[in-house]
Amino acid sequence: MKNTVVTIRQAKEKGEKLTMLTAYDYSMAKLIDGAGINMILVGDSLGMVMLGYEDTISVTMEDMIHHTRAVARGTSNALVVADMPFLSYQTSVYDAVCNAGRLMKEGRAQAVKLEGGREFAEHIRAITNASIPVVAHLGLTPQSLNAFGGFKVQGKSEEAARKLVEDAKIVEEAGAVAVVLECVPAKLAELISGQLHIPTIGIGAGAGCDGQVLVYQDMLAMFGDFKPKFVKQFAEIGAMMKEAFGKYIEEVRSGAFPAPEHTFKIDDDVIEKLY
Repeated sequence: MKNTVVTIRQAKEKGEKLTMLTAYDYSMAKLIDGAGINMILVGDSLGMVMLGYEDTISVTMEDMIHHTRAVARGTSNALVVADMPFLSYQTSVYDAVCNAGRLMKEGRAQAVKLEGGREFAEHIRAITNASIPVVAHLGLTPQSLNAFGGFKVQGKSEEAARKLVEDAKIVEEAGAVAVVLECVPAKLAELISGQLHIPTIGIGAGAGCDGQVLVYQDMLAMFGDFKPKFVKQFAEIGAMMKEAFGKYIEEVRSGAFPAPEHTFKIDDDVIEKLY
């Protein structure tokens, strides 16, 4: 069944856990979609895992549109959510609506995600009024990494925790269809999830959220620069890939590949006439 903003809301109402993974290209989108995932996030994390940047800040609208379009072509059933990159919405409500529209029209996304709480409620409301579904993102918001002073758990003090609860309610009221909670203490995330009517999607926020999201390179051990505490590696695909690459190199150098079964034939008399 096709996943939509309606079906993910219904999943929360039924107590069914939601699943989300990132994808950035057609081939991976087809694999993830075929596995039965509810949502695919074309994250601005592509800046780090696909483009080699140190953070997400350098990712452009053109980057996001390019990768979202590829993912959309490989997806049949999952809801495709595209990140709005740094400064694509912070500058004004007008810019937010225009750039969200580009991700939908040019990138073929089915929803957009933006970081921030009450300070972007007006942006969320305006984008929603343009018939574009919005997923909010609270807690550790990577585009604000410099303001936070690094990757740190958010909401640990009473004041910070209260602000997160209030922000979650504000973005819901503004029209968000779901909210990602990143690097939030598990009990706080569970409390927030219980107070919202929209689904919460956790990443480093415990099992009390309505769903979970991970970067696929992290959960497949394909990205070796660092491993966040909240990541479980479900398979050592990175090591398997390196082994396969090594075997390929070895067999090419030894002459074992390509073998006769990998080659095309021609009649000997044709070759003889060429001498």
